Amino acid sequence: MGLVIGMDEAGYGPNLGPLVVCTSVWEVPDHPRETDFWSAFDGSVSQQPTKADPRLHIADSKEVYSPSRGLANLERSVLCTLRLLGERPATFRELLGSLLTSESPSETDEPWFRDGDLELPTATTVVSLDEPAAAFAQSCDQSDIRLLTIRCDVVDPQRFNRITAEFDSKSIALSRISLNLLADVWDPNDDRPTLIVCDKHGARNRYDHLLCDVTGGAMVFRLDERKECSRYKVGTTEIRFQMKAEQHFPVAVASMAAKYIRELSMELFNQFWSREVSDLKPTKGYPVDARRFKADIAEAQQRLGIPEDVLWRAR
Repeated sequence: MGLVIGMDEAGYGPNLGPLVVCTSVWEVPDHPRETDFWSAFDGSVSQQPTKADPRLHIADSKEVYSPSRGLANLERSVLCTLRLLGERPATFRELLGSLLTSESPSETDEPWFRDGDLELPTATTVVSLDEPAAAFAQSCDQSDIRLLTIRCDVVDPQRFNRITAEFDSKSIALSRISLNLLADVWDPNDDRPTLIVCDKHGARNRYDHLLCDVTGGAMVFRLDERKECSRYKVGTTEIRFQMKAEQHFPVAVASMAAKYIRELSMELFNQFWSREVSDLKPTKGYPVDARRFKADIAEAQQRLGIPEDVLWRAR
């Protein structure tokens, strides 16, 4: 019996909206390195489903969601996965309440979240989750693989700016936030064999000095540090930071959960500002369009007294 933990983020590049980091934790019957999630879940999950395929689409969130495809496939897969935990969030606030760590209290204090909410599912094409969720649960039962938790940290611009300024590095800020979330779901002293897979943080190849801060004094042994993958050993745990980590099922689930929360957050963000500025074109928050959006709302931002660092990520 072992554990596999996947971690990924959504929203690292934008200037507007939150950075969302998620983990998914799975208990597996065999050694973690020998577990093939894709084969075990083949009857209920596909990385590339056809249009008529009833299976859930689980992959890198960039492959499941795009503005042209819409939110339906991403939403369907995330909400069905949450049912493995007994979670059936009917609103955005319920979703956050079930997944947030204690590190994320300020996210709902921002003006666009304070009084806003969304009913779930938001996509009208998501009719019923019962059958795909039941098929997924059956695959888990048959393979003796169990989802233990999904946790996320939603980092608003103000907190992201503060951490970035503290370390004078955007990439170190991402690593610190991510590893603090990892510490929330991983016990370095657990004697079960554990595999942790994370998407690489930019071009960083070295992580041992950052891992030391979350291991509670446990020794961190460097196994390998390369462009493609950096590997470390802590007790019975192997930790990998690798390129294209979403090929690992637990990372893909984390990627999709992070993207789903990020997209819902931006929907509330755009709804708030559209009430203040007529004929406002919505934004996804990425740099070029973010500057256009910021100029469009400048008068309203000043009128509402919203500080710059509450709205805008400096890096």
